[in-house]
Amino acid sequence: MLTGNEHLSIEVEGSILSCTLNRPDRLNAFSEDMINGLKHAIIEAEHDEVIKVITISGAGRSFSAGGDVKEMNQAQTSQVYEHIGKLNELITTIRSCSKPVVAIVHGFAAGAGWNLALACDQIIAAAESQFVLSFAQVGLISDGGGTYFLTKKLGPYKTKELLFNAEPISASYAKELGLVNQLYPQEQLEEMGRQYVQKLAMAPGHAIGMMKKLVHQAEISSLESILEQERTAQTYMIQTEDHEEGVQAFSEKRKPQFTGK
Repeated sequence: MLTGNEHLSIEVEGSILSCTLNRPDRLNAFSEDMINGLKHAIIEAEHDEVIKVITISGAGRSFSAGGDVKEMNQAQTSQVYEHIGKLNELITTIRSCSKPVVAIVHGFAAGAGWNLALACDQIIAAAESQFVLSFAQVGLISDGGGTYFLTKKLGPYKTKELLFNAEPISASYAKELGLVNQLYPQEQLEEMGRQYVQKLAMAPGHAIGMMKKLVHQAEISSLESILEQERTAQTYMIQTEDHEEGVQAFSEKRKPQFTGK
């Protein structure tokens, strides 16, 4: 059963699992309960046939401030090592999940909070939101996969600029860089975000999951390897009920009703 905890709110509406980082008094800075709860929610959703899309958002004024600097400053080095290990497990869980994970960002997405959003498949943001890799401001390096995600997208030079400068960038600039998919005014973000994920929830689940896997494989594979993986995957996909429904709907000039089978 999908449940949250003190620092993570969970809500299931139809085929959409909404996960809300719920530590607004600390700008949703990460806690162990938050990280573990989110990881387990995604794992459970992976095996729940009803769930088609997962969203991650933040309560209060911002998406997430990332790591809790005050707590980490007081922690033993072994505790920091363990904490980042749990964060790494969450990041890889998001990436390996066959269902699309959408970050809905408002306010600030800072440090590992931004990296958490980058681990997702899509980012929808308020036009007024800002993004910052603030690690250098406190003498730290980026964790949570930021150096990986940004280097893959922007190349080394732009990534180092964002890391070294540690200055906020606007949502519009993040979209210009290709780091945000959709922008909406703050007052419309919740409603437009809901419409966006509802449309995604109606897509053919098997095909979406396979495309997600292939795109991630393309980051580390040769063209020849991806061509062969596409060939194998398509041979499987053509046998699915969703493909049959898609062809039937096309013939009947109606919208398909995909079931993820």
